[in-house]
Amino acid sequence: MKKLIAGALLLGAATLAMAQAWPTAKPIRLIVGYPPGGGIDFAARTVQVPLQELLKQQIVVDYKPGAGGMLAATELTRAAPDGYTLLLANTGPFAIAPYLQRKMPYDPLKQFSYIGQISQGSYIAVTRPDHPAKDLKEWVAWAKANAGKVNFASGGAGTSTHLNGELMNQATGLDVTHVPYKGSAPAVQDLIGGQTQLLIDAGPVLLPQVKGGKLKALAVTGPRRDPQLPDVPTVSELGLGGMESVGFQGLVGPAGLPKEVVDKLAAELAKVLAQAEVKAKFASTGSEVHSLGPTEFFSFVKGENDKWAKLIRERKLELD
Repeated sequence: MKKLIAGALLLGAATLAMAQAWPTAKPIRLIVGYPPGGGIDFAARTVQVPLQELLKQQIVVDYKPGAGGMLAATELTRAAPDGYTLLLANTGPFAIAPYLQRKMPYDPLKQFSYIGQISQGSYIAVTRPDHPAKDLKEWVAWAKANAGKVNFASGGAGTSTHLNGELMNQATGLDVTHVPYKGSAPAVQDLIGGQTQLLIDAGPVLLPQVKGGKLKALAVTGPRRDPQLPDVPTVSELGLGGMESVGFQGLVGPAGLPKEVVDKLAAELAKVLAQAEVKAKFASTGSEVHSLGPTEFFSFVKGENDKWAKLIRERKLELD
């Protein structure tokens, strides 16, 4: 018994020593499950430099794209819980994609240590500038009048852009065909080219195209109008409240991160998100800083899991 107690004390002391020393041993690896240039990469890059300045340790962004972000999340579940491997989490792989599999590759609520939410942002529904609809309500009416001839694009099966289209189908009684692409960039290009008729994606992807006149914004899916698009109504204003949704980004680690490491990371991340420059960068892309601590962030993600899992069941969706 004494040996067990002594062993436990030694283990506790070792864990505390590691937490106190962290992150002096080596650079921190921040995994991003998407290619460079997208909204998730933007969030990672925005917090990377100020966070590493506060931690006094280099943070290296490591891109691991594939399977709608699930490859990166799966890789994190295999990482040592030492605070040197983190992930920029987002809606797709943490609230949607696992529920589209016959066998979940991981449990987003049990196999990760939640550190802090970074931001939230509305999605934007867009079409070509020459489309006759002036808003999403009119687009829905047009789609009903052209049943069987209409489709919506997404950045890939199982992504938030896919599920927002399915949410639209459910909320409006439409049966618009889903056309998946390998990322948002080709989806945007084919929409501009006329191969598809609608895309619901994040601000960092769509705002430059809308402001450049290449796409027309029909609605935003969040609870408030986007300051970057003050004349574009929310889905609720258009009577399409069943389409409300927001995307989220946040920081997670593998399960079992020492509490001292989680608390330190959460505290320093909160300081970063309080910086006016960081808030302005997110606002410029239609997102807003939404700083939540570990417990609150986990609760928010659980609510998103419940919402999207319900939609997936009701729409009988499944990835091949």
